[in-house]
Amino acid sequence: MAKKETNKWEVKDRTYYLLNGKSPLTCTIKSKAIFWYDEEKGYERELKYTLNQKTPFVDEFKGEARLGHIVFEDGILNVPKEKQTLQKLLSIYHPSSNIIYSEFDAVQEAQDDLVDIEMEIEALNIAQSLELDHAEAILRVEQGSSVSEMTSKEIKRDVLVFAKKNPKLFIDLVNDENVEVRNFGIKAVEANILKLSDDQRTFNWVSNGRKVMTVPFDEHPYSALAAFFKTDEGLEIYKSIEKRLK
Repeated sequence: MAKKETNKWEVKDRTYYLLNGKSPLTCTIKSKAIFWYDEEKGYERELKYTLNQKTPFVDEFKGEARLGHIVFEDGILNVPKEKQTLQKLLSIYHPSSNIIYSEFDAVQEAQDDLVDIEMEIEALNIAQSLELDHAEAILRVEQGSSVSEMTSKEIKRDVLVFAKKNPKLFIDLVNDENVEVRNFGIKAVEANILKLSDDQRTFNWVSNGRKVMTVPFDEHPYSALAAFFKTDEGLEIYKSIEKRLK
């Protein structure tokens, strides 16, 4: 949704950048046949970027209009304060704003950076205090079964790296009550206590081949096993496996 022009508009130099990390040599965005719904007038108004008009609204043009082009170079477009028509078109009315490009806001960028830094610190502090089993469970989500071959120091190092690299995902996994239970199931299979069938549809005891559970259709087998361990029947099996893993 387009912004509405207000009296708070500040005359200053402005910088715009392409989103999603894009930085092609040049990128041209739409500069004509742009429409914006004017709530006060009650209808859509056509906009166009020109080099000789004082407004982007076509219905306010006076005389001949010379079309201008809106070109980002290396993903950046710097618009000096003297080009108010282009600035307002880009900041207020253009439909590609915050979709293809965005306006650089130093204050907002600083706030976003601060949030990211605080989240990273929180994740690293949590990672530092995690018990080894919990760290292993979280790290297994990132690295898979290779975690079984790692030493305790390698696990502690890699979980810190994970927390620093992707703090939000790390914190989400720490708060996911199923992560440790899912890891327990994986360890039971790796320890040759349980066996997951080739079609990943059933878990069986390795010792006697008896079925432990059937994996519901379209569910991840270890997520299903974790949910099963929380049932009355599953809890008894969990306790039995726990004794064998010790």
